[in-house]
Amino acid sequence: MATEFASKAAHVDQSSGYPKNIGFALSALTSLFFMWGFITCLNDILIPYLKGAFQLSYTQAMLVQFCFFGAYVIVSIPAGNLVGRIGFQKGIVLGLMIAALGCVLFVPAAIIGLYEVFLLALFVLASGITVLQVSANPYVSALGKPETAPSRLTLTQAFNSLGTTIAPFFGAYLLFSSGQETVSSGADAVKVPYLLLATALGILAIIFAVLKLPKLVEQSDEPSTNARPLTEYPHLILGAIGIFLYVGAEVSIGSFLVSFLHQPSIAGLDEAQAAKLIAYYWGGAMVGRFIGAAIMQKVAGGKVLAFNAVVSMMLVIFAVNQTGALAMWAMLAVGLFNSIMFPTIFSLAISGLGKEASRGSGLLCLAIVGGAIIPILQGLLADNIGLENSFFLPAACYIFIAYFGLWGCHKKSNKEAAQ
Repeated sequence: MATEFASKAAHVDQSSGYPKNIGFALSALTSLFFMWGFITCLNDILIPYLKGAFQLSYTQAMLVQFCFFGAYVIVSIPAGNLVGRIGFQKGIVLGLMIAALGCVLFVPAAIIGLYEVFLLALFVLASGITVLQVSANPYVSALGKPETAPSRLTLTQAFNSLGTTIAPFFGAYLLFSSGQETVSSGADAVKVPYLLLATALGILAIIFAVLKLPKLVEQSDEPSTNARPLTEYPHLILGAIGIFLYVGAEVSIGSFLVSFLHQPSIAGLDEAQAAKLIAYYWGGAMVGRFIGAAIMQKVAGGKVLAFNAVVSMMLVIFAVNQTGALAMWAMLAVGLFNSIMFPTIFSLAISGLGKEASRGSGLLCLAIVGGAIIPILQGLLADNIGLENSFFLPAACYIFIAYFGLWGCHKKSNKEAAQ
């Protein structure tokens, strides 16, 4: 159980049974959530920039997302096993160092002028972000009472949303500030923003290397001899499916929002105007996470998750059946209710895993690949049945998420239930 996970800590408050300095640890970890949200959302600016710089087709430009999310597929499980051996704090430092290396690789990519080198740099960067996710998410969940884990993870994830809200302005200013077409200037403009990111990540790595954070599990240089197969945790498997569908739905809706708002029957906005309104989608997620963190101190995370999933589904269906401002604001409001889904699904899915939390975290991070697959499927639907009708795919994803919140998260194994 998660309480057992915390009881073996090296720095434990004997009166409460939980680690000391929880507030300090959570404060330090918010910087990580902010950084990987910031970096991930920069892809939305990087894609059109590289498309112009290398005169790419839309399919070629989408390789940015494939390489980024592909890292989750390849790196998540090995990262989970590694973090299980070296500990969460060392895993955080390693993830920051790898991400910083990926940012540095943007400089030779710009000098060489090959799109393939940019894709390699993105893969290395995303690998570091994956190690950070595998390390930080279960760490936050275990810092305190298991029943309030969704609230803690939601609060820290709110700073992830702050990063996604700010990043587009940062990227647009540094990459498109001249207002010139990138075809003539090449891809040199990426050097400054990614070197700045590399510096920030390097500084964070040094800080986390010297911080004295609570140790939550006993570490061993030997692999566990009695590790249980992850398939013995039904709620973890269902949670992985939930993460796959949630990330897919969130990224898919965000990817098609500009096109949706461009439709004459919706708002008739040009691309530049529509892009500015995307801040409401990601900003809503940030606001919703602060609200959700407070609510889940009193209300069970599963119930809040199910409520938000149902509302999100209804908003999408309402938007595609309406026109004008009603449709526009209904679709943008989905971000507000998406807010608590990832951290809540994550914390509910790893509840009760104990020492297997790092391996379970690796599986859940693997499921983030939904952000690459579901948008492609929606694109195929948009080409065949129309853009508005294609939104029924992400709407359907929320049905399973509601099921997980109400019932799926309680499907503990018989062995676990007996503990």
